[in-house]
Amino acid sequence: MKIRATQAIMECLLEQEVDTVFGYPGGTILNVYDELYHYRDKIHHVLTAHEQGAAHAADGYARSTGKVGVCFATSGPGATNLTTGIATAYMDSSPVVFITCNVTEPLLGKDSFQEVDITGIAMPITKATYLVRDASTIPDVMRQAFAVAATGRPGPVLIDFLKNVTAPNVEIDYEFVPWNQNRSCSSIQALATSHELKAPEPNLGDIDTLVEMIAQSEKPMLICGGGVVRGRAHKQFREFAEKLDAPVAITVMGGGGFPGGHSLTTGMVGMHGSQASNVACNECDLLIAVGCRFSDRVALDPGTFACQAKIVQIDIDRSEIDKNVLTDHHIVGSAKRVLELLNQRLPQYSHPAWKEHILPLREPSIPRDSDALTPKQVLEVIRRLAPQDSIVATDVGQHQMWSIQHFHFDYPGQLLTSGGFGTMGFGLGAAIGAKMGNPDKVVVHTTGDGCFRMNCHELATVQHYNLPIITVVFNNGVLGMVRQWQHLIYHERYSETTLDRGPDFVKLAEAYGLKGFRVTNRQEMEQAFSQALKAGCGCVLDCHLDMDEMVRPMVAGGAHITDFLLK
Repeated sequence: MKIRATQAIMECLLEQEVDTVFGYPGGTILNVYDELYHYRDKIHHVLTAHEQGAAHAADGYARSTGKVGVCFATSGPGATNLTTGIATAYMDSSPVVFITCNVTEPLLGKDSFQEVDITGIAMPITKATYLVRDASTIPDVMRQAFAVAATGRPGPVLIDFLKNVTAPNVEIDYEFVPWNQNRSCSSIQALATSHELKAPEPNLGDIDTLVEMIAQSEKPMLICGGGVVRGRAHKQFREFAEKLDAPVAITVMGGGGFPGGHSLTTGMVGMHGSQASNVACNECDLLIAVGCRFSDRVALDPGTFACQAKIVQIDIDRSEIDKNVLTDHHIVGSAKRVLELLNQRLPQYSHPAWKEHILPLREPSIPRDSDALTPKQVLEVIRRLAPQDSIVATDVGQHQMWSIQHFHFDYPGQLLTSGGFGTMGFGLGAAIGAKMGNPDKVVVHTTGDGCFRMNCHELATVQHYNLPIITVVFNNGVLGMVRQWQHLIYHERYSETTLDRGPDFVKLAEAYGLKGFRVTNRQEMEQAFSQALKAGCGCVLDCHLDMDEMVRPMVAGGAHITDFLLK
């Protein structure tokens, strides 16, 4: 049947069971927003304060729900404001479809008002980009975009529509195809044939080889990476770990892939890894990394990383194999499928001596003489008072590492953090997306005073949509992680890292119509967080910490994994 081109865009969103989009309108995308007005009872639009906030919200929605996030923006600066959010999603393999609109065909390439080649700009930080010049291709492009974003190794996709394609008088032929039947469409079949979508089926010979390697190992070690979380392979990974009876280190992106409080968990691995995790990596005879790309924050010195072990890498993306660390064996396939095949073949193992050596090395508590508020106290209060299934969204820096160290994440999507791109300003947008996608769960946003300045304008979004998000500011008056490096490596030359300036975060929260609490000790933290849980609105807890608080442990970049600067 014939329908408007913009109507086809909305119908394609409904095909994919999209009910929430995040965005910010502007001139070139007005035709799309005008159509959205007619679909407002089916598709809920969340207007953020800034396009970057919309990008992070769509990303947080995707990570926390397992669905594809959707984000709208206009041309020019509207589109370029998305790029940090697109790169953040790309580095962490988060499925988001970004929809922008550009100038009309006659104005394209003429440096027209608010014109930018966003498909060219976004090409290195997306799985695919589409510039739509022909309205008749809208259904195929939309279906392809969602399929590419969600299938195989997930990631962001960008569609840029020329404004004339979305004109009210443009009509196209369209037939509604439910998302579970999309794969029968010719365009999707073409993609599958070219192997862009298909997750590779694991080679059974490779599976059997690993089974033999496990049988010969006396000191096995596992790393739970982001691929376990993205692939929702947490149940299969837990069964694998328990059958193997091996210590499990968890990367930043692997949070929620294996229970943080499990008896086999050794904590984070790498630069801020626990002594147990790092020592185990150094002394194991078999290291199996699942969905882990061995970034420079994990394998700080690739040449000496796990030097006594046979290294096995399991990943859905063949390009990640041997990219950072040379392996002795690898299996290409989705984490869930590979682990299912392994679990079918593995007997129950027991490694008591190895565990007795490694597990006691798990990070000990550090005694303190001071009565001042500490990050551990803040996080212990949150962990004790918040429901166990609460979602935690972080920004980037010291508070991020503290949060990951002290919380126990038990399921995929419970931890939302920018691990690959390290995006300050990610947290509040991600928290908004998570709350929209999980309205019945408590969402806590942890941030530093430096990060919060980069996204605090999204408090307007929190207030307008009455989202009871609890923001906890680790306010140490400095760019904490950078200052820590300056203290340890740059001989205390604190160049431009002191944040001796406003705003007053309590007054800022109140200015946005939210509740603010000043916290200077453990008792105030308990009272403030208890009140925030009951408030029914967004709250900001301004927690004052000593500027010289540090993240422990720490290994310098490029150093051997057990050469701790701090323990």
